[in-house]
Order: sequence, then structure tokens, then C-alpha cells
Amino acid sequence: MTKFDLVALGGTFDILHKGHLVLLQKGFLISSKVIIGLTSDELAKKKGKNLLHGYFERYHTLESIIKKNFPNSQYEISKLENDFGPAVLEKGVEALIVSEETIEQGHVLNKLRNEKQLPPVEIVTVPMALANDGKRISTSRIRNSEIDAEGNLR
Repeated sequence: MTKFDLVALGGTFDILHKGHLVLLQKGFLISSKVIIGLTSDELAKKKGKNLLHGYFERYHTLESIIKKNFPNSQYEISKLENDFGPAVLEKGVEALIVSEETIEQGHVLNKLRNEKQLPPVEIVTVPMALANDGKRISTSRIRNSEIDAEGNLR
């Protein structure tokens, strides 16, 4: 039995790694359906990210990872043109899944929802996935060849 009917989470998902899987796993574990906000190329560039993969490639990779690791799960991938996407306007969203480094986004989201006279969402924080060296797994560390997508040192 799941705790929520609908939760949201978001990310760039440029190089999918163990940390992303932990975030997705939490969403599918606690909710009947997950809205996944996928950062647009334009928003990623605005945030100073140098993408290895364009939006459509990231979309298809994310979708195949979900189908492989979370079969029969209900989800929707939504293009993020701003920091929040559908989670701000969707009345049915009950929780936002965030990592420890993006928890502040949950508080900002609840302020925006309050302004729109929507109920606040529960903020569910997922601990950062750590590499073998005890530091967090990140796309930039993988891109720099420090670690692989599982957090193994290279």
C-alpha cells in the first residue's frame, strides 16, 4: 500500500547514476504515480550546466531506465521549463521528492503553492547516494572520470 497517490520529483538526468535511481525508487515506493520533471535544455543552460545529452535523448534514457527498473509503475515525464513544472499547479500532487542538496526547493515550492491557494506538499528527502570514497555520486564526478555511475572509483 502506497502512502501517496501522486508525487513529483525532478532533475536533469544527463548521466543516469545510482543517485537518480535512489530518487526514483523512493518516488515509486511511496506513491501510486510519479510525475518526473525533466529539465529542458534551455533551463539546464540557464543553470550553467554543460549537457552531454539533449532533452530527447535524456527523455528516452530515463524512460528505458524506469521501464527496466520499475516495471508496471505509473509515471509521467514532464518537460521542466522552470524550477517546478507541474508540481506547482497540480492540485493532486501530495509530495515532492528531493535530495539533501535540493531540500530548499521544497520550501520554495510550498510558498508558491500557498500563493496559488494550493495545499502544501510534503517534502520527502532522500539521502545522497555515496561513492566508495564516501563522497556523493554526481554527474560531474562521473564526467570527470573520478567515479562510475555506481560510485566505484576509477
